[in-house]
Amino acid sequence: MLDWDKVRIFRIVAKSQSVIQAASTLGIHQSVVSRHISSLENDFGTKLFHRHARGIILTEQGSYLFEASEKMAQQMNAAQAQINDFKRASKGNLKVTTTQGFGILWFGPKLPKFFAANPEINIHLLLNEKTLDLPMREADVAIRMKEPSQADLIRRKLMGSRMGLFASVSYAQKHALPLSLEGLASHRLITQNYSSMLSPAASVYIRDVFNYNPSCQMVVNNYYGVFQSIINDLGIGILPDYVSNVVEGLIPVIPDVKSDEIPIYLAYSYELRDSKKVIAFRDFILSEVKLAKT
Repeated sequence: MLDWDKVRIFRIVAKSQSVIQAASTLGIHQSVVSRHISSLENDFGTKLFHRHARGIILTEQGSYLFEASEKMAQQMNAAQAQINDFKRASKGNLKVTTTQGFGILWFGPKLPKFFAANPEINIHLLLNEKTLDLPMREADVAIRMKEPSQADLIRRKLMGSRMGLFASVSYAQKHALPLSLEGLASHRLITQNYSSMLSPAASVYIRDVFNYNPSCQMVVNNYYGVFQSIINDLGIGILPDYVSNVVEGLIPVIPDVKSDEIPIYLAYSYELRDSKKVIAFRDFILSEVKLAKT
């Protein structure tokens, strides 16, 4: 019978391509890791890694085992999640991943209401632009600025957003706001770098607006930074329009000029379709979206 503990160590070594790094991750001595790998190779009667001066890489046979072990890990994680969810009902930890901008500016202000309705659910909020692997349980639920491509996910479109230009009320009181994109040349433009955007629609819009403001710019690496710069009267910034619906003190600039629609999706693994925690979170988000549209 295959020893899952050996396979677990094998997977970590394969991902890190280093016995030393794997040992550090596992918190055990590297000689223990090496013994487990050698034992697993003896079990299969073949080498699973090519060893060289810069590290180790999978052999062809090792690649077959790694692919199979990933599927096994996914199934084990899903089984564990389902067992825990059936035991705990609407309680316990829920890992939610979304972008920094959406998490801080849209979802963050709604957390008190969520916790009031679901006091036994603990939210672990993972804010970054990286697309985490939901079937591998890197997160339980994702809110993404594009439709997820993985086939084994349940997805639901929440809303559509468009990029636009915004200024603070106090900035507008001090400066004459432009009525066209040509007028942006006399203002500081605050935005993310269009080359780093995940959404093609956002990237195209920011690139086009850049063309009208070549001399005075401020580039920030996330929407929250853009937002903070705007409310501190540093200039006119580009934000998704959902921000102005949940944050006071922003006014649209040249409101007729916006990006194409950017779809916002909620997604979770198919294996979590009956999870009480996920259902509670999904229903809350959908209700908040519905309220925003009324």
